[in-house]
Amino acid sequence: MTQFSLNGHTTSVDAPPMTRLIDVLREQLRLTGTKEGCGEGECGACTVLIDGLPVNACMIPVVQAEGTQILTVEGLAEDERLHPIQTAFINYGAAQCGICTPGFVVAAKALLDAQPNPSRTEVREALAGNLCRCTGYQKIIDAVVEALGGQP
Repeated sequence: MTQFSLNGHTTSVDAPPMTRLIDVLREQLRLTGTKEGCGEGECGACTVLIDGLPVNACMIPVVQAEGTQILTVEGLAEDERLHPIQTAFINYGAAQCGICTPGFVVAAKALLDAQPNPSRTEVREALAGNLCRCTGYQKIIDAVVEALGGQP
């Protein structure tokens, strides 16, 4: 049994220790917002925050989540209000097919928490571990900059 905080709620799961965190989130806990793109830690589609740091859930065995605080894209909205990053993605058309979007949004949340006023270059660097094949990156960068209070 592995126990952790998931989106602010204590959660216990019964899974073999080396089960990937993404599989526990999607299959056991039915939180399907976290997407699997490559399954090799290269694309960032499965990005979640563990203790505030962005990680690829496809590379983390659930046993490593013991005692941590995990935030998924489902945990960003409050009282059915989208997080400002989610709203900016909609406003800028930064989401198309939707596979990469949750990972970008969660990675941007980590940046917002760590550095409230980053430059465009710092936004690009913070999102460098996330790949998009549909939009290019300009709309994504613009959305994140706007959500963080900057000028797109």
